[in-house]
Amino acid sequence: MEFSSKIIEQAVDAFAQLPGVGKKTALRFVLHIIKQEKSEVDKFGSLISRLKTDLKFCLRCFNISENEICEICANPVRDASIICVVQDYRDILAIEKTGLYKGHYHVLGGLISPMEGIGPSNLNIESLVEKLKDNSVAEIILALNATMEGETTSFYIFRKIAPYNVKLSAIARGIAVGDELEYADEVTLGRSITNRVPFDSSFKK
Repeated sequence: MEFSSKIIEQAVDAFAQLPGVGKKTALRFVLHIIKQEKSEVDKFGSLISRLKTDLKFCLRCFNISENEICEICANPVRDASIICVVQDYRDILAIEKTGLYKGHYHVLGGLISPMEGIGPSNLNIESLVEKLKDNSVAEIILALNATMEGETTSFYIFRKIAPYNVKLSAIARGIAVGDELEYADEVTLGRSITNRVPFDSSFKK
């Protein structure tokens, strides 16, 4: 692809680094930005910069937040005795969209994947175990993807929290094996949360 401008070429290359974005799509983005008013482009650029400067991870659950403690953890109406364990921020968005879950979350920041060099120490698992030591947590819900990595991570957590007196459940398999939570429709995901089952039962299946 030949470009008449180095700036356009560099901008296309930058956009093309985004997941799922090819050179043609990146070029459409760049041409769209060129047509925008300078004030709109400045606003867009500022927002991108703020993603790195103004956002942080919640000190309690590792959700993405503008504050030290995210809005979910800070909400007194939410049930802190129930913790839903998810892979990342996208899963929180998916579950919150159902409107059926009123507990807290714990974001692992990934899944165990030896092929990608991701082990338990690379994830927020030990901090999850720490939350159990004061006996304030009654239930942990494993809401991880129905993939090999998700099942491996769930079983690892199962073994880590076994010594503690806490109920461990997993979302019901309305989510097909191999599917990811962020792509599940709201009704299916909502039913999977509501109809969760004991983890050891779901694992034996």
